[in-house]
Amino acid sequence: MKKLFLFGITAIVLVSCKKEGPGGKNTIVAFPKHHSSPIPGTKVYIKYGTKNFPGEDVSKYDAFKIAEKEGNSPDVHVHFEDLQKGDYYLYGVGYDSAISQIVKGGIPVSINTKSGETTVTLPITED
Repeated sequence: MKKLFLFGITAIVLVSCKKEGPGGKNTIVAFPKHHSSPIPGTKVYIKYGTKNFPGEDVSKYDAFKIAEKEGNSPDVHVHFEDLQKGDYYLYGVGYDSAISQIVKGGIPVSINTKSGETTVTLPITED
């Protein structure tokens, strides 16, 4: 009987625990910038459940969006919506036409609330 009770409690805990990723009420808004200049067209990748750089192999990431302008703002950005509380890693790859080079870089992001918006500058640079 004791084993059955422990099994039941374990099952409830495992089912009720949500992991990072879709299914929440959070949004990450990322502004990819190279030396404070926005880089339109940057592909911004997101990896769920980590604060560590997963590497440059973009197949290891869970999703991506392309940074675009919205309205009259000179800045470009992406929105990753409906995220749960937890850790994420953002990685961006773009092209800076001012220097005619590919620029890339990443940043860890932690969401500590059940709902809301987290805004970050995604620093990208040349190799």
